[in-house]
Amino acid sequence: MSAYLAAASALVPRIAALADRADRDRALPPELVDALADAGLFRLLVPRSVGGAELDLADYLPVIEVLARADASTAWCVNQSCVRATTAAWLDPAVARELFGQDRAAAIANGPLPGRAVAVPGGFRLSGRWNFASGCRHATWLAAVATVVDGDEPRRRPDGSPDLRHLILPADQARLEPSWDVAGLRATGSDTFLVDDVFVPAERAVAVGRDPVRERGPLYRLPMNLLFASGFAAVTLGTAAAAIEALVELAGGKTPRGAHVLLRDQPLAQIQTAQAEAQRRAGRAYLLAAVGDAWAAAARAAAADAPSIEVEPRAALRLAATHAIQLSSQAVDLVYAAAGASAIYATNPIQRRFQDIHVATQHIQGRLAHYESIGRHLLGLDPDPLWL
Repeated sequence: MSAYLAAASALVPRIAALADRADRDRALPPELVDALADAGLFRLLVPRSVGGAELDLADYLPVIEVLARADASTAWCVNQSCVRATTAAWLDPAVARELFGQDRAAAIANGPLPGRAVAVPGGFRLSGRWNFASGCRHATWLAAVATVVDGDEPRRRPDGSPDLRHLILPADQARLEPSWDVAGLRATGSDTFLVDDVFVPAERAVAVGRDPVRERGPLYRLPMNLLFASGFAAVTLGTAAAAIEALVELAGGKTPRGAHVLLRDQPLAQIQTAQAEAQRRAGRAYLLAAVGDAWAAAARAAAADAPSIEVEPRAALRLAATHAIQLSSQAVDLVYAAAGASAIYATNPIQRRFQDIHVATQHIQGRLAHYESIGRHLLGLDPDPLWL
């Protein structure tokens, strides 16, 4: 067991004890954020050269999975910050160290849709509105994707595409707008942040995945979108595991109405429990196999100083992450059905997992359309390049 996996495992009882409060407050409690930071769990994918752990992906995902067994929202926020912090690999090392290497509590949140960055001497004037900013209530930094504008016209890259950059600003330079009124993953606090004409220096504005990467490690040859997908798949796998554990506990003490034996002694419950575990294990095994292949490709790319891995391992990892998320959801549905009316109560841990996982499947990284894209690839057509 790695030191970081051991540290995450040690935090499980504390995370579980704070989960109800976090869910009510729609934010991770400050003392939990401090504990995660003290354990180094926001620095897992930050380059070693600036003080991070720079874990191999296969070592990173079990950390997220074990956190999710305690609380999916906590694992989601850690993954969100860790993956977004890989932006450090494109920053000047001194800037990366300032952002992610000096403050133990440095955490970063972002939103998906691009804003507007007006080019000015020394940097950019940033304006926009970004939704779904998981972890924004404890973040110290915010990453805002924006289209660079020269005068009134979007700046174009040499290939004619818009110049999209990731601009990093202190969290206190944005205004948070409560918008996260949802059924599951409530404690992620995925609210909206707004920025109005804030100056961001040029050294904190990079085109991730398109500018030259400064770090040589394999981790930074993997597209950020696939790191997000893999991490969120680990969240759902941990959530499914927790749901199955809750069902096992419930089944040992519940006699359903109209029955004469415990739930665990009923054949249908036995079948559903086994099916749920098979779904979870199948998704996990497939994901880790694809991660192994992608990592080998990333090591080759790093050795050749290539910016990214080939299409085939990217497509395979996208398919595996999507399928792990979907299989995890199916596993939780089986648990929910087996538990009967007990699972409908907010105080039952299965209800929390049911709500969390069905929000996760609605996330853009888990959507069913990824099957279509990878199906196109398998049939010799062009997949959607945005998600590979």
